[in-house]
Amino acid sequence: MGNRNKVAIIFTGGTISMKIDPRIHAAIPALTSEEIMAMVTNIEKFADIEIINFSNLPSPHITPDMMMDLSRLVKKTIEREDITGVVVTHGTDTLEETAYLLDLTISSEKPIIVVGAMRNSSELGYDGSSNLSAAICTAISPNARNKGVLVVMNNEVNAASEVTKTNTLSLDTFKSPEFGPLGIVDNDEVIFYRDILKKEHINTDRIENKVGLIKCAPGMESDILDFYINSGYKGIVIEALGRGNVPPKMVDGIRRAIENNIPVVMVSRCPTGRVLDTYGYEGGGKHLRELGVIFGGDKPGQKARIKLMLALTVTDNMDEIRGFFEQKL
Repeated sequence: MGNRNKVAIIFTGGTISMKIDPRIHAAIPALTSEEIMAMVTNIEKFADIEIINFSNLPSPHITPDMMMDLSRLVKKTIEREDITGVVVTHGTDTLEETAYLLDLTISSEKPIIVVGAMRNSSELGYDGSSNLSAAICTAISPNARNKGVLVVMNNEVNAASEVTKTNTLSLDTFKSPEFGPLGIVDNDEVIFYRDILKKEHINTDRIENKVGLIKCAPGMESDILDFYINSGYKGIVIEALGRGNVPPKMVDGIRRAIENNIPVVMVSRCPTGRVLDTYGYEGGGKHLRELGVIFGGDKPGQKARIKLMLALTVTDNMDEIRGFFEQKL
């Protein structure tokens, strides 16, 4: 049995480890990792499981520094010869940020799977155990190698670089709106329909916390930008309107940030599509490019922020940071 699969499951908390506290009538972290694994029946037929406890936190409590600690732990675990793949359990609110950070900071052929649950263990139809078993089946699949970090929920497999939480409630909340899932888990087997064209890696074990995120709306001005500039922020991400345009009164603040060597990365508040310098009016994409704004492609603001937080630990050169976001396929 020397070649039997072994999967390390790193528990961080989230709804998958919660149940209803009868006193406050709300879900709180309560289940141990062993109690969760006891619900994943017959998994021992597929793989040996090693449990690693990282934390037991709801995902809004996970900070970027903790994500980096987790990255170091996953990296150390995945490098072990006896480990076939790693599964990370995580709360769903910030799961996409952690998964994307792991994807950018870890370069391994072995499968790394991030998984969570939408229903706590006190609810009817608890999805934690089925999601976890699907994640383990993905982690031991040879077909899941060289795919980067994957998110497995509701029997769908999505790329960490593409997936986002699309609904506050539904079990199929994790979707890749631009391209759709990479594949599915069916009858304990992973079936891939497509591959990822571009894998990115940022070689760092640090993270820059002072990166701001602003969502554009009509009539917004530069006051929030000035706050970030004056508060020592090292980078700013703007979720701009449409194709990549901002209200004209934001332009001065953007200019000031760039003059202070603070990179401004622009993405769109639209769920799909990339930003481009199509419009030439004041605050239009063409105008912003001329000011030195970095175009963040089709990433949502929360992911562009994670990427900028990592890029800033490697360089503070504006052109080099631009290279992380605007590289061509």
